[in-house]
Amino acid sequence: MTLKDWFIKRPKYSSTGLESSHLRVPDGLMTKCPGCEDVIYNKELEKNHKVCPKCSHHFRLSARERLDITIDAGSFEEYDSDMSSANPLDFPEYESKLAKSMSKTGQTDAVITGQATVAGYKTVIAVTDFAFMGGSMGSVVGEKIVTAMERAIELRLPVLVISASGGGARMQEGILSLMQMAKTSAAAARLREAGLPYIVVLTDPTMGGVAASFASLGDVIMAEPGALIGFAGPRVIEQTIRQKLPEGFQRAEFQLEHGFVDIIVMRKDIVATISTLYSFYLD
Repeated sequence: MTLKDWFIKRPKYSSTGLESSHLRVPDGLMTKCPGCEDVIYNKELEKNHKVCPKCSHHFRLSARERLDITIDAGSFEEYDSDMSSANPLDFPEYESKLAKSMSKTGQTDAVITGQATVAGYKTVIAVTDFAFMGGSMGSVVGEKIVTAMERAIELRLPVLVISASGGGARMQEGILSLMQMAKTSAAAARLREAGLPYIVVLTDPTMGGVAASFASLGDVIMAEPGALIGFAGPRVIEQTIRQKLPEGFQRAEFQLEHGFVDIIVMRKDIVATISTLYSFYLD
């Protein structure tokens, strides 16, 4: 050992540890934004309703998180909370996937329905959850949506649907799942015949059979910025037609430009916008 080995050479300037391109974000403390790649403290992100304060990227919310920021506190009365999917086609591993999603989300299926007040207005509300099998629509999701709409007709209340269903119709239930597209569309038609407002908020992602049925039938269709909205996904379309799609294809801004969406609303402004719409329709 030489003399210099007894001494530790200190860096001339202190380091924050953020200079490395291989920075590992501590679990549960910070989140890297996929939009601007900025690192955000989770507490700051939660405070901002999971919207990046730098680039306004809208992170996905669970159904419970969405309810918390939408409805008036303490006003929620849940419908059909005990309704859960069976496996009518004996599809392999379907029960285990359902059990995993139930454990992950604390829900019995991919939608939560109920009655609440939003900005003081009584409404029937349904919120789908991407974390439960991609928010896909099976028999239970369709039944809960239809039942919620029928109760709205009975109670003479408007309906608010917030969609985060990237899974479309649930393939494990085959035709029983596809039937829900017609079933929910018919319920939405009865809602319109009853003269009751039907507001839809499309969030990232809303795809497949959900986008092709009840999620596209609102009197007013709102969308969060950057939300992916469509039937088949961009990658599937590119592989099918063997062409490169335009920049921003199927994003909310693209759908607004082409008339599929009525208005794009920042998450912090959604409740105020719903309140304005309800005041127009109901007061």
